[in-house]
Amino acid sequence: MKKVLTLAICAVLWFAALCLFAFSGSIHPACYAYAGTFIPLAYAFIYLYAASKMKSFGVPTILNGFLLVLLLSSGEADTIMVISIVVLTALAEVLRKVYGYDTRKGTRTSFIPLAFTFFCYTSHWWTDTEGSLKAAVVEMPEGYAAKMAPVIDNVGLWIVMILLTIPVAILAMRLAEKVLKK
Repeated sequence: MKKVLTLAICAVLWFAALCLFAFSGSIHPACYAYAGTFIPLAYAFIYLYAASKMKSFGVPTILNGFLLVLLLSSGEADTIMVISIVVLTALAEVLRKVYGYDTRKGTRTSFIPLAFTFFCYTSHWWTDTEGSLKAAVVEMPEGYAAKMAPVIDNVGLWIVMILLTIPVAILAMRLAEKVLKK
């Protein structure tokens, strides 16, 4: 029962981290667009703790599954986001199994696909740019859509930020291991 409660708390924290990083968009659209590069700094601690408590199949599925349920039920999920999160989650589960549920290599390697979860959430800016800009006019402060457009148009920087997620995820996991002594 304690393990179930621990994993439930980790899933809630996983979702809370996504919300917190998404909220960074209120500072500037670039913060929202590129927060995915830095969210592994929070996600690594949650994932490492959950993986250390459950040394079997399911940690990536529980964390991203809970996230998907909440995003789908709130109408925040689109098809591309759902498919990409499912693919990343499946890849993380496979890597964890291949490298060992109870090994550092299994935890470290399986975390890398999960580190990209936030980019799945923000992908609508690039897969439905017109709809995202229209929504910004309705939902965000005046002028926000005008600030969004150059961020969306800078695909080169977006690709660089996505690629930077890998070293950030690796460093974040190493930091989490040191801090949590796992």
